[in-house]
Amino acid sequence: MDLFGNDPAANLLPCDGTVNYFGPILTPADTRRFYETLLGEIPWKNDEAVIFGKRIITARKVAWYGDSDFSYTYSGTTKQALIWTDDLAALKTIVEQLTATRFNSCLLNLYHDGNEGMAWHSDDEKSLGRNSTIASVSLGAEREFRLKHKRTDEKISVLLESGSLLVMKDTTQTHWLHSIPKAKKIKTPRINLTFRTMVVK
Repeated sequence: MDLFGNDPAANLLPCDGTVNYFGPILTPADTRRFYETLLGEIPWKNDEAVIFGKRIITARKVAWYGDSDFSYTYSGTTKQALIWTDDLAALKTIVEQLTATRFNSCLLNLYHDGNEGMAWHSDDEKSLGRNSTIASVSLGAEREFRLKHKRTDEKISVLLESGSLLVMKDTTQTHWLHSIPKAKKIKTPRINLTFRTMVVK
């Protein structure tokens, strides 16, 4: 589905990975409905991270869902997956059809406003497997998404629209970092859903 003329086949990266931006994949009405439902019904909790041995509680909130109660460890903390809600299952089906990829889990992030962001990182945990595909759906406030090559420091930037889909795959996590910079002018929330495939042993 291509509502605004974006080319999902175009690779945003010049080398060492593949990032495709589909643009908005939902109608404005569906985008608003999913946003309002998830904002109100997901049991959001502050995220935690262990940085230099110190436990940090973030203002950003998260939730973790999956096909079963997968455990997911990142930044020194472990989460147990909740079972899909109807809306998350519906969004997962849409994303799977567009990407021709099967996902079994989703990490949700809630940024209350532009004072909350995400530092440079890669989603390269062993539990995700090597060269995994991550599909990111954005709802709510538009935010800038940045990528930076680990060796050359070359940077790529794209504005993530509400209702849009961005996909990172192939060797992207091996060679590139990504982040959401803070933007104090943004006063409204953004929900980010990152669909993933956990390696089931």
